[in-house]
Amino acid sequence: MDVTAPPAPVRGVIFDKDGTLFDFSTTWEAWAAAFLRRAAKGDEALAERAGAAIGFDLLRARFARDSIVIAGTPTEIAAELAAHFPDLSPDDMILLLNQEASRAPQAEAVPLVPLLTALRERGLALGVATNDAETPARAHLAEAQVDGLFDFIAGSDSGYGGKPAPGQLLGFCAQTGLTPDTVVMVGDSTHDLMAGRAAGMRTLAVLTGLAPREVLAPFADAVLPDIGALPAWLDEVAVP
Repeated sequence: MDVTAPPAPVRGVIFDKDGTLFDFSTTWEAWAAAFLRRAAKGDEALAERAGAAIGFDLLRARFARDSIVIAGTPTEIAAELAAHFPDLSPDDMILLLNQEASRAPQAEAVPLVPLLTALRERGLALGVATNDAETPARAHLAEAQVDGLFDFIAGSDSGYGGKPAPGQLLGFCAQTGLTPDTVVMVGDSTHDLMAGRAAGMRTLAVLTGLAPREVLAPFADAVLPDIGALPAWLDEVAVP
């Protein structure tokens, strides 16, 4: 008889940040417009051309669904912009990107303090794995007053690499002592979900980013409207 073993109990949850904990468009549309105009030093045509290079329509303040900003690291974004701002070194470009990211407005996907507090009360370890840099990531989490609710926070420059590689997620396991099969990765992009699969974790997609359900579903164990639906999903999988 072929008996499939039940899944391991969930002991930890690691979240992507932008598009998952926070609404993607509110944060990054404002960031892109501010950064591009600052880097272009008042040259609106240059700002528009540079925006097009990263999949951002400056006039409409809207990202394309395949924009590199959605899942790219600051280093990858800087490389796409380099030809438009030859007076900025790669390091200066990344510094400027991160400065504007730290100032970007944050809109919580759902009220974060009560949700994350409730998850911790279940005994779950919590982490953040983002392709943003660590400094602005921590600034965003501190602004939302949730930085202290996480056991692990990693950006693409934290020494673990960026997604879709699994380094950040495995770093969370190493720090918390959990095995990947007891952790759930929650994200809004295929990069997030591919990283979770590569780490050996279950994966949950949310629809608070720019990717539609049909793009995310092949990489996810379930697709939720937002992270507010996570407790109900956990109840279904019977966290002890």
